[in-house]
Amino acid sequence: MGALDGRVAIITGAGRGIGREHALLFAHEGAKVVVNDLGGALDGSSHAASPAEEVVAEIKAIGGEAVANHDNVAEWEGGQRLVQCALETFGTLHVLVNNAGILRDRVLVNLSEEDWDSVINVHLKGHFVPTRHAANYWREEAKAGHPVKAAIINTSSTSGLLGNIGQSNYGAAKAGIAAFTVIIAEELGRYGVRANAIAPAARTRMTESTPGLSDHVVAPSDASVFDTWDPANISPLVASLAMEDCDITGQVFFVQGGTVRKFQNWTMTATLEKNDRWSVAELAAQLPTLLQ
Repeated sequence: MGALDGRVAIITGAGRGIGREHALLFAHEGAKVVVNDLGGALDGSSHAASPAEEVVAEIKAIGGEAVANHDNVAEWEGGQRLVQCALETFGTLHVLVNNAGILRDRVLVNLSEEDWDSVINVHLKGHFVPTRHAANYWREEAKAGHPVKAAIINTSSTSGLLGNIGQSNYGAAKAGIAAFTVIIAEELGRYGVRANAIAPAARTRMTESTPGLSDHVVAPSDASVFDTWDPANISPLVASLAMEDCDITGQVFFVQGGTVRKFQNWTMTATLEKNDRWSVAELAAQLPTLLQ
């Protein structure tokens, strides 16, 4: 018996890296998987269908069930077709893992409008569109009286939650995904849908090209040493959050190697208080005390 027996899952960006590991583990744990991947280069500049097909072949080789999908998750009709693919192939949908993404790293003064728009589109809209169509399906199921125990797992990043130089576009999208997750968890709970997000740290095409990380993500030369950057380390958390009997929702988790940590949302801390309107001079004098 697998932890995900009977579950049908869509995993976006599942042709390589972390998404591929998600798809393989989900299948190993008994899930039927829609392997979505548009293919292409790290910056999204070209398309190739083969990665999704290769993952499907790997899943079938271990006796699992999977289907490849090549729709663009940032396009409204593409997200609609993606959800429909799961329903037509497997008859239902229980889990949506939003993982697809690209990079266009630049410091702000070198960042073009196209660099900004493309990254925001793939990451932030690419989370919204499939989620919107999946949520509509689950809402209709709940309204029809059919029990729904669905899960959404989104992919944020420390680049957005903590910040990283050269990634203002990527970081803004990833911070937006964390906020999106918290809000939809509140909205969709009434339909039997949970939503959580992860901020993973692993060796992928993205981290290998991220400023300051490329020298740290190399696999250890000694095979007996635990590889904390192995992307397969991320997937058990995602699978756990996808389980039917999991009740966690509205959370964001950091995960790397064998470490899982809970993020705390933006929280108000030190306070300035006055029972009247502040003057500019007063605030200029008092604001530094909030930073102590």
